[in-house]
Amino acid sequence: MAATAREDGVRNLAQGPRGCEHYDRACLLKAPCCDKLYTCRLCHDTNEDHQLDRFKVKEVQCINCEKLQHAQQTCEDCSTLFGEYYCSICHLFDKDKRQYHCESCGICRIGPKEDFFHCLKCNSCLTTNLRGKHKCIENVSRQNCPICLEDIHTSRVVAHVLPCGHLLHRTCYEEMLKEGYRCPLCMHSALDMTRYWRQLDTEVAQTPMPSEYQNVTVDILCNDCNGRSTVQFHILGMKCKLCDSYNTAQAGGRRVPVDQQ
Repeated sequence: MAATAREDGVRNLAQGPRGCEHYDRACLLKAPCCDKLYTCRLCHDTNEDHQLDRFKVKEVQCINCEKLQHAQQTCEDCSTLFGEYYCSICHLFDKDKRQYHCESCGICRIGPKEDFFHCLKCNSCLTTNLRGKHKCIENVSRQNCPICLEDIHTSRVVAHVLPCGHLLHRTCYEEMLKEGYRCPLCMHSALDMTRYWRQLDTEVAQTPMPSEYQNVTVDILCNDCNGRSTVQFHILGMKCKLCDSYNTAQAGGRRVPVDQQ
């Protein structure tokens, strides 16, 4: 019987020179959910109406001799190396990227392993330069990216840790900086804004307000330190008295001196 167009598409997708757009490998996974052959779980999930559980994969097919066999790193018939890296838990086959399997995360990560540590509270692998220098948020990696609303924990896209402790996909973080500088969840500054705040100091000093506004004050809330203060109103920005940030929001009405009312 001739293959349907959809079946042909699946077979062609799987039969790249080595692997697919996601992974470099020389075998196909037999999906335990539908018994179809796909190069990887991502290719499967794109073409099917259900997801492939990587941990339940039992069999793979060699792309050279087409031998269907239990999941392993090398073909038992033709000795084809299915992947320079192979994880028998995740059934991940790929070229060597110094990957390692993190027991706490439950999945494989791109290493090298010695450059990362697993934060038990954040429940995520972070670079060693963040050890003791990041704000912990419990199970933060189990939340979806607030920009694209896609999963962070199992994503192939590197996560970026913001100063506030929230995570974004690195690509989403870079896109966000084109339009703003604040965490979309808590409004804390997403990067060191000190140089810009000092430039704003100069601009505020060089831009006097009209006489009717010169003595007007407002209550503000700082998004960076969460402090409250009362400052002089200025159209360009109002600086927190506690941490010198201009990442503030007006928390009350303007106060006008009695002699100006």
